[in-house]
Amino acid sequence: MTGSKQLNNLDTQPLVSILINNYNYDRFISQAIDSALNQTYPRIEVIVVDDGSTDNSQEIIAKYRDKIIPVFKENGGQASSINAGFAASHGEIVCFLDSDDVFLPEKIAEVVSTFLDYKDIGWCFHNQKWVDENTQPLAKNSTQRESREGDFRATVRAGKLPPPLPATSALCFKKTLLQQILPMFESDGTSADRYLKYVAVALERGYFLGKALTLHRIHSDNAYTLRDDKQWVAAKSFVLTGYWVKDKFPILAKLANKMVGMGISAYWTIGGIDPKYQGVVKNYLSASSPLEKLEIYARACYYYLKKIKQTKSS
Repeated sequence: MTGSKQLNNLDTQPLVSILINNYNYDRFISQAIDSALNQTYPRIEVIVVDDGSTDNSQEIIAKYRDKIIPVFKENGGQASSINAGFAASHGEIVCFLDSDDVFLPEKIAEVVSTFLDYKDIGWCFHNQKWVDENTQPLAKNSTQRESREGDFRATVRAGKLPPPLPATSALCFKKTLLQQILPMFESDGTSADRYLKYVAVALERGYFLGKALTLHRIHSDNAYTLRDDKQWVAAKSFVLTGYWVKDKFPILAKLANKMVGMGISAYWTIGGIDPKYQGVVKNYLSASSPLEKLEIYARACYYYLKKIKQTKSS
């Protein structure tokens, strides 16, 4: 591969920024930082953003001294951490790492090689290996994809969701693409990784690496499928993410309309729209054309009836 040859030449190696976001994960943060520092690829900077942790995270991060670039901030959520980390970065390529996950040693080398081989792509995503709290493999794993190029711009702009995309720690981008997307809005409830990856695949072509390059921990604090309130989480995430996508990228209005429709549907299945977000839905609909409103409610009805049917058959 052309990229593999270029990796042997220090003069052509791009700088890669690894952005670790952390909040109250003192039991995991050292392993995440160590996995970033111990990459086989040499030209990296590791930026660790602590989002106002109240445990021992900040003390642990400070012990790394000049091996990393620490960013300590008041609590503001994952979106604000990503914004702060990107603002402190200098790399041509940016890779995200949640502080409860772990990079495998060859991760950055594989990603850089892909970007060098496919110079016109803006993003590179890859498979992950699901593990438990002690990094022991789980029987079930996330969606596994084969290596291939991906171009979802037309379908996403037409209002269709992209295929299942991996979580934050498997997302890598060219800086030039992130400069179009960030900073993102920091409102409570917005799904930072959904916003990142949906907008990214709508704006540029990319590549799926069919290798598992990250250990993705599934535990009580992050396992969405184990949450009793997952419908509430999904509802507000789709509504708020759709709201901000349309606000910043009018060209993605159809995608935003679909997400808001899905969010309204999720709210219907659990008794109605959360009063906290009724104003967001009202403002979104008031700024939409009559045809868009019809489309949004049609999607909401479709997903609501689909959910009811699934519930009855289960």
